[in-house]
Amino acid sequence: MINFDEIIDRKNNFSAKYDELTEKFGRNDLVPLWIADMDFKTAAPISEALQKRAMQGIFGYTSRPQTYFNTVGSWLMQRHDWSADPKLMLHTPGVVTALSLLIRTLTCPGDKIIIQPPVYYPFFDVIEKNHRILVENPLKNIAGHYEMDYEQLEGKAKAGAKLLLLCSPHNPVGRVWKKDELIKLGNICLKYNILIIADEIHCDITFNSHKHIPLASISEQFRQNTVTCLSPSKTFNLAGLQASIVVFPNAGLKNTFAKVLDTLDLQRNNCFSLIAVEAAYQHGTKWLETALNYIENNFKFINEFCAKYIPAIKPNYPEGTYLVLLDCRKLGLDKKQLHNFMVNKAHLALDDGCWFSNSLSQYVRLNAACPRPILKKALYQLADAAQQLNL
Repeated sequence: MINFDEIIDRKNNFSAKYDELTEKFGRNDLVPLWIADMDFKTAAPISEALQKRAMQGIFGYTSRPQTYFNTVGSWLMQRHDWSADPKLMLHTPGVVTALSLLIRTLTCPGDKIIIQPPVYYPFFDVIEKNHRILVENPLKNIAGHYEMDYEQLEGKAKAGAKLLLLCSPHNPVGRVWKKDELIKLGNICLKYNILIIADEIHCDITFNSHKHIPLASISEQFRQNTVTCLSPSKTFNLAGLQASIVVFPNAGLKNTFAKVLDTLDLQRNNCFSLIAVEAAYQHGTKWLETALNYIENNFKFINEFCAKYIPAIKPNYPEGTYLVLLDCRKLGLDKKQLHNFMVNKAHLALDDGCWFSNSLSQYVRLNAACPRPILKKALYQLADAAQQLNL
């Protein structure tokens, strides 16, 4: 069993989290809690399967067996009670890649696409850089609890939109949408003929009694109006292997997208992602349950620590994802000052809240999927820096 307290030197494995510090934050002596991957070793069955494959010594073009998608389907049924059809699945190198290519395939330049910020910042890029029109339907912040604004959504849907990008569970606010919330959203999109692309990459990372509900699993109508993107990359810390799955509502959409992947020669797995995905979904459950318990204890530690030592900073307690929002409004700093404070005073590399929305300009996002000794070091540095502000 993995020792989640173990500190692993990732400076020797070309980790973006560490190696891109200077480029992103201007210095490399920071505790990196920004980019969303874990500082934990993945499940032993995954590593063992990869080692066995590596020992074969031949890494040529890789054929993908149907068992690959069957394994994904079995996992979705086991974890989420979703009977997703393996024959309606395709592989892509990543969820963001899939989002961008789906937008190119399913819309035209000038088409409107709805997002609900604050939200994962590549959502903005895949729309605007593909020359589509970004339509924002901001979430409502009700005393730190975020909800969808259905009244405003209906008005924007009525004004015309081709797609809606749904983040579920939601990054960065940590919501796991309830069934009634998803039904309201789905019905509005059906009413105005808006296709939903659901980014469900964090679907396996939920806490307490919160249960992820795949939008496409709720009803046949919703299934027919939803394209779902998911991946084991967040669940098992496999982002560097570049594997995600897209689940389509029908063969027509799947075949249209398959032609796009073929044109770009993106239809194949690399030989290691193929092995890792099957091993993760077949043998990773015990590791995942242990990891979720550890991460939730990190949430508790963050909340207790801030309440005791940094009361001016209010962390949320995510229902899903391993990403914690720190409300820093009481520090009295604007977004540039807050960035400077975190980087040059606290010596932390965190995601600036303004990356997700201007409404989070006085927030930062902290990745809690790390060994507790690293987390403790980061929070003590933050407490020392806050003390110097004389709050």
